[in-house]
Parts: sequence; C-alpha cells; structure tokens
Amino acid sequence: MPKIILLHQLNKFVRSQNATFDPTSPSYRWWLLANVMIGTFMAVLDATIVNVGLPKIMASFGVGIDKIEWVLTAYMLALAVMLPTAGWMADKFGYKRVYFLGLFLFTLGSFLCGISPTEDILIVSRVIQGLGAGALMPVGMAIITREFPPHQRGIALGFWSVAAAASVSFGPLIGGYLVDTFNWPLIFDVNVPVGIAGMLATAIIQKEFRNPKIRSFDTIGFLSASIFLPVLLYALTEGNASTNSSGWHAPYVLLCFAVSAITFTVFLINELLVREPLIDLKLLAKPSFGITNLVIFIFGIGMFGSTFLLPLYLQNSLGYTALQSGSVFLPVGIIQGITAPMAGFASDKINPKIPVIVGALLLATSFFLNSSMSYLTEHSFIMTSLYIRGFAMGMMFSPLNTIAFREIPREKMAQASGITNIVRQVGGSFGVAILTTILTTRVIYHAQMFGRTMDPNSPAYQMVYRNMGHFISGTMGSVSAIANQQSQYLLFSHLNRQAFIQGIDDNFLIAAVLTAISIIPVFFLRLKKKKPERKPM
Repeated sequence: MPKIILLHQLNKFVRSQNATFDPTSPSYRWWLLANVMIGTFMAVLDATIVNVGLPKIMASFGVGIDKIEWVLTAYMLALAVMLPTAGWMADKFGYKRVYFLGLFLFTLGSFLCGISPTEDILIVSRVIQGLGAGALMPVGMAIITREFPPHQRGIALGFWSVAAAASVSFGPLIGGYLVDTFNWPLIFDVNVPVGIAGMLATAIIQKEFRNPKIRSFDTIGFLSASIFLPVLLYALTEGNASTNSSGWHAPYVLLCFAVSAITFTVFLINELLVREPLIDLKLLAKPSFGITNLVIFIFGIGMFGSTFLLPLYLQNSLGYTALQSGSVFLPVGIIQGITAPMAGFASDKINPKIPVIVGALLLATSFFLNSSMSYLTEHSFIMTSLYIRGFAMGMMFSPLNTIAFREIPREKMAQASGITNIVRQVGGSFGVAILTTILTTRVIYHAQMFGRTMDPNSPAYQMVYRNMGHFISGTMGSVSAIANQQSQYLLFSHLNRQAFIQGIDDNFLIAAVLTAISIIPVFFLRLKKKKPERKPM
C-alpha cells in the first residue's frame, strides 16, 4: 500500500512538472529565462573574475605579464570567433542542443582550468571556456527573443541584461574573495557545479526548436577569421616578449604578421563577395553603424585593457589583497546600471550624440586621472576615477546602440547585433595585447632612465646608500657588508616598482587620448529622424 501511494505521488509530481514546462504554459517562458540567465551570468563572469587572480597565477607559474595576458585574450578571442557561428549552429542542430553544448564546453573548460599544471594548458582550457561562452550568449538571447511575445520581450531582455551586469560588478569581488580565502583554481572550479546544474535545467526545462530556413555556412570566412585574429595578437605580444631576443625583427614574428595580413585579406574579400557571409561587413558602410562600432572598438581597447592592468597595479604596487582590488570595481557596475536606463530615456528625447560625447569625455577623464598614479596614491583617488568611469559607461552604452541600429533594417538586426558584440570582444582582445606590449616597452624605458640617475659616484646616491645601510644594520642587526647589499637591493627594487607604475600611467594616458579621439567622428554623424512605424492594418 505505501508503495502504491508513493508511485501515485511521484506520477502526480511528474505530471505537474510536465505541465509547468509545457511550451504552451504561461510559466514555461519564465523558467526558460531563468535557465538562460544561468549561462549568461557564468559566461560574462569569467571575463572579469580572472583579472584579480592574475598576480597569483603569475606567481604560481613563474611567468611574466606578456605570457599571462593570454589567459584573458584566449577567452575573449574564442568567444568572438564563436559568436557569429553559434546562430548558424543553433538553426542547423537545434537551439537546445547548442545551448547545452555551450554549457558543457564552458563547464569542461572551467574544470580543466582548475587542474591546469602549466600556463599553456590553462590557456588552452580558457579557449574551451570561450567557445562555450560564445555559444551561450547569442543563443540564449535568441531563445528569449523567440519565446517571449513583443509586449513581454523588453522585460525579459531586461532581466537577461541584469545577469550580465551583475557578473561585471560582482565578478572581481567574488574572484578576490576566492583567491584570498582559498586559491586561484577555485575561481574556475566554482563554475563546475553551477554548470552541471545549468545542464540539468536545460535538459529538463527547454524544448527543442530548429529553424526550417538554414543559410549556408561560410567556411572560408570562419577559417580566415579564426586564423588572422589569434596570429596577429600573438605577433603583437611576442614583439617585446622577454623570451624573444630579436624583438620585432624575429623571423617568426614577421611570419605571423604576413600570415595575418594574408588571411585578413582573404576574409575581407570573401565576406564582401559571398552571398551569405559569416559577418555582413556591408552593414559597416552605413555611417551611423560603422562609426559607432569604431567607437565601441576603441572603447573596448581602453576598457578591457585598463580592467586588466588596474588589479596588477593595486596588488603589485600598492600591496592590495585580491579581495581589496576586486572590491574597487563593485561601484562601477552599480553606477552603470543606474545611469544606463536614464541615458537611454534621454537619448529618445534629445540628440543621442550628446550623452555619447559626454560619456566619452568622462571616460577619457577617468583614464587621464589614472595616468598620474604612484605608489602613494590614496584609495579615495582611485575610487573617484572609477565612479566617473561607471557613470561614463552608463552614459555611452544605450545611446550608442540607439545610433548604431537607427539605419539597420529589421531583418538585419540579428546580424548587426552580432557584429557589435564581436567588435567589442575583439577590441578588448586588442586592448589587452597592445597595452601589455606598450607596458613592457615603457617599463624597460623608465627603468633605464631611472637607472641613469642612480650614479654610484654621486654624493646623493652615496648618502642614501650609507644611511639605508646604517638603518638596516641598526634595526636588523646585519653586518655591514650584508646591510650594504640589502640597501642596494631596496634601492633597485624601488626603481623597478616605480618604472612599473610609470609604465601603467603611460598606458592610461594612451587610453585617455584614444578615447578622446574617438569623439571626433561622432560630431560628423548626421542622424535622420526616425519615421514612425506604421501599424499593421
């Protein structure tokens, strides 16, 4: 009798769940939204959570900044390459299958990152993660757009964007706590149980959907894009790498530039001539869309590059813990989340170029303030620059999208949205690669310049050298010879630290100048008034 009752209750529960997850049920789409938000949160989270753990990862593997930057760049590049491909895969094989595959690759990549014994395996694991994330984001957005009716679509996409914004704000904070309390592998391991839960939810909740109209796959475009971007960034980072004694004239660096140039030319010709391109580059010929994507690209260089460099400065130069360096980014996302809706509302009422220009000026101001940092910079000064940055980002995003899609036909919206996301990710990859290369060059330059001023025969050097030796000998009890060696070590370590900070400052100054220059094309945009849409008869 108890077994019969148990089976009856189990059947009742299964029927209730089937009714809940029935596509015709009103609650189905909201369960689906929650399922998609899990993947979105993880995908965006891993683009930011790693930043605060980079100093510990560098120390763990004993590598320099020119090598460890690929932990970020590999993820962003794999994500960018996958973005335009995921839509075709979903149409061909089914949206549920591709979304599940994205979660599986992301979870597998996270597990492999956590157990990586070398930096090279970690970078390969990040590529697997990025491929998974590149499938999750566009497919998840397409699922929401398809399932929700027009009158509920805005609310659904709003919740979906909250998941992305929350991961940007809380990613560095969560990463800092995990690195300080446990160890850096946990910033990847934490994704594994969440990913498994997401896969189970996808298997139970989602119903399969396939698009009956499938366009042909642009194989040449995919292969050429997959080659020229990584090879170009590899050449840019290797030009000044510590392992490359020949510099920019090294044969393999020149070969990489040549291969990148050839494949980029093939990509451009193919995308302009093929009937169904992977990326419809002809959309960039529209002035408003082309110029806004240029601004987004430059924005990605400054934003991702600075987000990569700031934790290194805070931890290596100011002695911040990973948690402390992660917490400084928390207000940025909150301020951006509050400002963005207001800027979007304002751009509907006034010329959207105004908030874009104001936001870009504020962003340039934020970078310019960071270009004067030193080892004595106070916490309040750093936070002020980040407050300005959060406000600037909120001011720019919504109006930029308003301008970008103003001239895009409705049937091209999905392609245009994909291009914008790709441009942002590629800009971020270039930002990390270029600013790291510049940092390496400028640190060497400043170290040499400071080294020239430390003349061992000068009276000033001799006085500081002797006084530090006496102080070390008196406080630590070291003999005179050892105290002198320690004094010299402290002087040169201070010189190297100051050279590193000066290199960071130079990078922020370059980001400020680039951001300010990106405002110029915005002034020349001629925005036509939007015609009111005709209501269907």
